[in-house]
Amino acid sequence: MRTTARIITLAAALGGVAAAGAADRITGHTFATRSEVHAPHAMAATSHPLATQIALDVMKAGGSAVDAAIAANAALGLMEPTGNGIGGDLFAIVWDPKTQKLHGYNGSGRSPRSLTLAEFERRGLTEVPSHGPLPVTVPGTVDGWFALHGRFGKRTMAQNLAPAIGYARDGHPVHEVIAYYWDRSVPRLSKWPGFSEQFTIDGRAPRSGETWKNPHLADTLQRIADGGRDAFYKGDIARTIDAYFKAHDGFLSYDDLAAHQGEWVDPVSTNYRGYDVWELPPSGQGIAALQILNLLEPYDLKAYGFGSPEHVHLFVEAKKLAFADRAASYADPDFYRTPVARLVSKDYARERGRLISMDRAMQAAEPGVIPQLNEGDTIYLTTADADGMMVSLIQSNYRGMGSGMAPPGLGFILQDRGEQFVLKPGHPNSFAPGKRPFHTIIPAFVTKGGKPWLSYGVMGGAMQPQGHVQILLNLIDFGMNLQEAGDAPRIQHDGSTDPAGQAEAMADGGRVELETGFPYETVRALMRKGHSVRFADGPYGGYQAIMANPHGGWTGASESRKDGQAAGY
Repeated sequence: MRTTARIITLAAALGGVAAAGAADRITGHTFATRSEVHAPHAMAATSHPLATQIALDVMKAGGSAVDAAIAANAALGLMEPTGNGIGGDLFAIVWDPKTQKLHGYNGSGRSPRSLTLAEFERRGLTEVPSHGPLPVTVPGTVDGWFALHGRFGKRTMAQNLAPAIGYARDGHPVHEVIAYYWDRSVPRLSKWPGFSEQFTIDGRAPRSGETWKNPHLADTLQRIADGGRDAFYKGDIARTIDAYFKAHDGFLSYDDLAAHQGEWVDPVSTNYRGYDVWELPPSGQGIAALQILNLLEPYDLKAYGFGSPEHVHLFVEAKKLAFADRAASYADPDFYRTPVARLVSKDYARERGRLISMDRAMQAAEPGVIPQLNEGDTIYLTTADADGMMVSLIQSNYRGMGSGMAPPGLGFILQDRGEQFVLKPGHPNSFAPGKRPFHTIIPAFVTKGGKPWLSYGVMGGAMQPQGHVQILLNLIDFGMNLQEAGDAPRIQHDGSTDPAGQAEAMADGGRVELETGFPYETVRALMRKGHSVRFADGPYGGYQAIMANPHGGWTGASESRKDGQAAGY
């Protein structure tokens, strides 16, 4: 059992900021793992070095940042199936240098139209299962690729998908962190039809450094390259998925796939100390980051210092308030109109901020707007090209490798995003046929003075808005560079009321999870304020970022906790 005592043992008190196991560097913070990456023309930051190189190759060949993002995402579906794939959903924010505007895309899929709340009740279920056929929703990724490409692509989709197809046929070596999560998934998912046949080697996960091939995925991607989005949603791929679910007590159908359409949406923002922070509106959780920033803005975090008791306490308390609203009112806008403008307003933050005490941790947090999740492995990537286009893209199967449902001969697993529905009538996120579930995956973007400043994301379920905020605090309040902002020890608060209704409302204040590197003085002070502090193994997310270099070109950073790479030319 991970206890508070363990974090006390692990935390090293080294003044204001403690070392986090990094090597002894002669510049920067002691927790930094490496330098920022600078490049004059283009930059890519992904969670896999080969995907980063593919993105750069695409841009070197004249492709846009969108082309590069699609090519990298396709490769990651092969190389990091523990976090994403074409059986999942996609969200993106694109900075278009021609119009000097941000464009948002919600590429999430809907629940099967033949599945009803009554069917869950008939089966005696009070929650949507985590795996198998029932949590499967329509995968929106392929549609998202073609929507983005149709507006911003320069190369053909066949060219964009060719690198992933080549690696799927010829093989690539599996990386260390991916191998770890793959090994954890095999025991959970092997009972579902098609998984072991297509995602194991003799019943086991591939090991770090071992070559992995996925010829079925190569064939599927080639069909998409040749036939376009309809090859996936209206062709033999859709018919195979339909037959598979009919044979295995599922509900996802050909008609569900054929009816799918993602949508362009307007990003929403708040201003934090002169920086405009942009997120996508619900059905995702992005506005939680904006709410937390609004709650923190009145406090002089720079004076308190990174890792101070005040820094951690205020962050956690603001998170509790934002997540109370998240649980109560973030949902598919086609079924429930979340009061976004109210939630992200400064007036609302001032009203809610009165609930924060500097001395005591809140044990419960009620939503401020009463309506009339969360384990999730994900990939985040960002690209920037020589013309100034920037892409912030996130993609996921949810719960790592998804539902475990792998239709024969297709080489991918369907997502289990439907687990995030609530099986309670009247809740904004209550299950309904043809509805999008609450979504955890969120891309982010920051502008300053109307110009692009930062494209970034932090993958990892409920950690994502918490990570978005912490990166900005590190950059804006604590003066870190782009790589240091990601390497700094992270905070995760766990135990808030869940949008999926899979836990009781928070009544015990939840738990503050701290990475190694926070001073013991901070841990002790938090305990005295009433926080439950503990050490946790690995829930702190995965970060990628690209910043516009004020001297020209781009600066990139990548997550040291993953297998990723930032690189440019």
